[in-house]
Amino acid sequence: MAEKRNMFLPATRLPLSRESRVSRSNELLYGIVIFIIDQPTKKRQRNPMSEEQKKRKGRLTGREARHEMEGMLSGFQSDLSSISSEIQTLQQQSVSMNVRLKNRQAVRSHLSQLVDELVVPAAMISTVLDSPVTDQEFLEQLHELNNKINFTKELSFRETLACNDIQDIVDRLKIKAVSKIREFILQKIYSFRKPMTNYQIPQNTLLKYRFFYQFLLANERTVAKEIRDEYVDTMSKIYYSYFKSYSGRLLKVQYEEVADKDDLMGVEDTAKKDILNYFFSKPSLKSRNTIFTLGQRGALLSPAELEGPILIPHTAQRGDSRYPYESLFRSQHYALLDNGCREFLFISDFFMVTGNSGLDLFNSIMGKTLSMLLKSMSSYVADCFDSIAVFLCIHILLRYRAITTKRGLPALDRYWEAVLELLWPRFELILEMNIHSIRNTDPQKLGLLDTRPHYITRRYAEFSSAIVSINQTFPNERTHTLLAQLQVEVENFVLKMAAEFPSRRDQLIFLINNYDMMLSVLMERAADDSKEVEGFQQLLLARTQEFIEELLSPPFGGMISFVKEAEVLMERGQLERLKNDEARINQLVRGFSSSWKHSVEAMSQEVMRSFTNFKNGTSIIQGALTQLIQYYHGFHKVLNQPAFRSLGARSELINLHHLMVEVKKHKPNF
Repeated sequence: MAEKRNMFLPATRLPLSRESRVSRSNELLYGIVIFIIDQPTKKRQRNPMSEEQKKRKGRLTGREARHEMEGMLSGFQSDLSSISSEIQTLQQQSVSMNVRLKNRQAVRSHLSQLVDELVVPAAMISTVLDSPVTDQEFLEQLHELNNKINFTKELSFRETLACNDIQDIVDRLKIKAVSKIREFILQKIYSFRKPMTNYQIPQNTLLKYRFFYQFLLANERTVAKEIRDEYVDTMSKIYYSYFKSYSGRLLKVQYEEVADKDDLMGVEDTAKKDILNYFFSKPSLKSRNTIFTLGQRGALLSPAELEGPILIPHTAQRGDSRYPYESLFRSQHYALLDNGCREFLFISDFFMVTGNSGLDLFNSIMGKTLSMLLKSMSSYVADCFDSIAVFLCIHILLRYRAITTKRGLPALDRYWEAVLELLWPRFELILEMNIHSIRNTDPQKLGLLDTRPHYITRRYAEFSSAIVSINQTFPNERTHTLLAQLQVEVENFVLKMAAEFPSRRDQLIFLINNYDMMLSVLMERAADDSKEVEGFQQLLLARTQEFIEELLSPPFGGMISFVKEAEVLMERGQLERLKNDEARINQLVRGFSSSWKHSVEAMSQEVMRSFTNFKNGTSIIQGALTQLIQYYHGFHKVLNQPAFRSLGARSELINLHHLMVEVKKHKPNF
């Protein structure tokens, strides 16, 4: 029986996997079942018995079979217990082997990295010693050398003895690399100093090798500081020399005649014209700038002009071109904006500075140049009386400041503020001088009286429209306040001038012509809802209505006064008081019927002679004819009342519709 049990077991015990052991157990159980089923048959085949033996065997079969099965199952149970123990042993051995493998792999990884870092390849040595710094291979090996330097520092901090084997080699390579990098960068910096050199080209070259300075900063701070100081000193001198020369050459192409203290709004035109000026002055439209008129000067604020190419002075001199100061200012400060932004980006990238450190480095480079420009601006502003030029310069700076803010470059913010602090007070001072000049103007000293627009009001209109149009993009309340003061003084001046005319009609013609001119000029440039436009519209409307009444009074005054008087009495219910004025009414009816056409024609001709703006004249005559029809309609209404129905003159009244048709024929077509 033992042999039968052993036939299902392996001859030798080898380590099996979990899957193999499970499969082996299944096979063993399957063999036990087959053995039990086949057992009686096999016995009969192997042991043929006699009849006596068969009978005896039959009696013992049940008991022996039970004992035999019990013994066999006990053996299998023992074998299964042995297999379970072996499986647990194999699992423990497998876990232990996995742990040892992982530990060995981890140790191998660290050791291989350590060995790699401790090895200085021959290629690195030869490249650092012999290759030019501009080679890509040198840059790559420099990165590797920097890593090895950092690694040796880390090992030294940990007191690792192995780093002593390569410390000397790494230090020598570092010294050689620092020496070659220093020589290369200094040569590039020295090349900036050559005349007519475009320093942006070597700057771009340095940016390609920005890691060189990073290497120096990490490994040799003394050399890094030397290079930085040399760069600051060189570029500071270059920028100072360039902008000083450029600013001086720009002033040579400025207009020869500039505004002075006599070029104020309230100054008489002939104040500067004397005999010497007449014979010795050389007037030239090409070299004379407008003082109160914006003209094409405002185009300088358009994006295309604002960021257009800078002026080239020697080219302008060859072409005999002259420019207003704001054009020179724009060119100078756009060059500053362009160079300043580029310089700030370069030093931030190459020298790896940000925030206040970057601003301090930028100021150490550009500080001398900016101080020189501020001093030049201060000397110009002290003698400047061209308010439009100053105001244009202010708005040029406001736009340039917006550009640098949009680009996220704060390097020039302090300079913009400093220049604005120079320009704003000067602009306000010039504006106040113009206000005082108008306030102190004596109308009797301004020559002959004329109902046409006065040159002082024209100056104001041109100047005010220029300032308002420029001020729309970046509004300033102080400017609005000063313009409001200027407008009040101009309105007072116009009233003082009108008072010099003996007749009220001439006074009204003068007022309307001046108000209309100022309004027309303002509406060309300023917004329709601006305070200046609204103010003059109200003044013009009021004076126009008054003039229409004045215009209708001579030919139709009797009828107009009768209608007004009758309407008042009608409201009071006292119209009977006019019943005795039959003769007056008859005279009014017949007089109007006989002379209205001639009177309308005369009014049209007078308006044509009196008003310089034909469009305004058309509006006035149309308003006068409309008012005349309204008065005549009121005249009809009064005579249709019961108190006047018996008048014979009613039959001579002109039909109102017929009158309107005839009046339309007399409307002038300017």
